[in-house]
Amino acid sequence: DEDGIMSYPTDRGIPEYDSMIVEYPGYFLDHINYSSRDAVISALLRIPNSSHPVPGILILPGATVSKEGEQGLSAELADMGYASMVIDQRNLGGVDFQLDGRLFQAGQEPTQHKMVFDALKAVDVMRQYPAVDPDNIAIIGISNGGRFAIIAAAIDPSIGGVVGISTSGYDVESFIANNSGQVTENQTRFLRSIDPDTYLDRLPPRKLVMMHMTNDSIIPMDMVLVTYE
Repeated sequence: DEDGIMSYPTDRGIPEYDSMIVEYPGYFLDHINYSSRDAVISALLRIPNSSHPVPGILILPGATVSKEGEQGLSAELADMGYASMVIDQRNLGGVDFQLDGRLFQAGQEPTQHKMVFDALKAVDVMRQYPAVDPDNIAIIGISNGGRFAIIAAAIDPSIGGVVGISTSGYDVESFIANNSGQVTENQTRFLRSIDPDTYLDRLPPRKLVMMHMTNDSIIPMDMVLVTYE
């Protein structure tokens, strides 16, 4: 919109996907491919054995990390009684700001916007499983995945909350203020649309939990504190 807020409908239709279920002692693992915008996204859904529906967590990995690379976290969550779905994000979570900016200027959908939609469709897929409580799904996002997690949860109030690990917003408001007169109105809208900080007031009363290491060499603590505050 004019303020740079991205939105997608909460009713995104019945998701289209195929699956291959493999049973293991104590849980089953479903290999999933689902349709999202112009792509097919691969995912792994791990559901612990239970006599009743369990809460679900969507996991969005950091850049360069595959769905297989987060199965340690997924296994820990299964031991705690959570179903979890990890997806292979487009470009394995990497982003191209210049290309996305040009797409936005041309009136096309930037890849980062599509990655938010991919997360929303993943939640839709999880809700198709009787073993998962459809009304109790949250998102864990790691590094770049945390940014998409915050935006996705903010624009879909049915998502229960977010845990952001080693992540932050971009603090684009400081960039815009420091480059007054050099950033066009359209560029401002685009920058705000991809910054999780833009969406934070849409999360309450749901929670955002942030976990960060003081020696993180990728995302500095001062950016994390801007988002937290």
